[in-house]
Amino acid sequence: MAGQDADCGTPAVSSLASDRAARLDNGSRMTRECHVRFCERLRGQFPRPTHHFGMKAHIGVDDESGLVHSVVGTAANVADVTQVDKLLHGEENVVCADAGYTGVEKRAEHDGREVIWQVAARRSTYKKPGKSSALYKARRKIEKAKAQVRAKVEHPFRVIKRQFGYVKTRFRGLAKNTAQLVTLFALSNLWMARRHLLTNAGEVRL
Repeated sequence: MAGQDADCGTPAVSSLASDRAARLDNGSRMTRECHVRFCERLRGQFPRPTHHFGMKAHIGVDDESGLVHSVVGTAANVADVTQVDKLLHGEENVVCADAGYTGVEKRAEHDGREVIWQVAARRSTYKKPGKSSALYKARRKIEKAKAQVRAKVEHPFRVIKRQFGYVKTRFRGLAKNTAQLVTLFALSNLWMARRHLLTNAGEVRL
């Protein structure tokens, strides 16, 4: 009798356990769905403020000394070419820029400005003849010469990132972050000119 009860009870227990597991699974799924709907309803009634801290720093650098003379902070979606007039001090003869400033000489704010625009060409504009052609090799040499001058504008960024540890914005809003960037680039000028300043200062006694 005991053996028969055990034999007859095994499938019944298995089916009961599977039904209970299914009910638990459906219940937990419904609980998750209700939780998601509840959160969405709360989100609609009490929307959380979203803050975007992304920004972009535009700088003007002297090609001889490598020191920064202009700093402009804008939102990250502002095109570089729209800020050129704020980065020039008016006494330039040659202006070097990367490919993001293509077409800067055609803008209305630069009408009558007597400078030579050395803007990096996009590789797609001269790679059609092929890398083995003489035209491509000549253009590559010209672009390399441009890049060697333009590289001076990248060094101040390296200084504030590596020497001063500035790798992300610290404040909310463009005004505070731009003020901090102006201070950091001023300090980067002191860092890059430190040997020249110490040489002219003479002997320092403590």
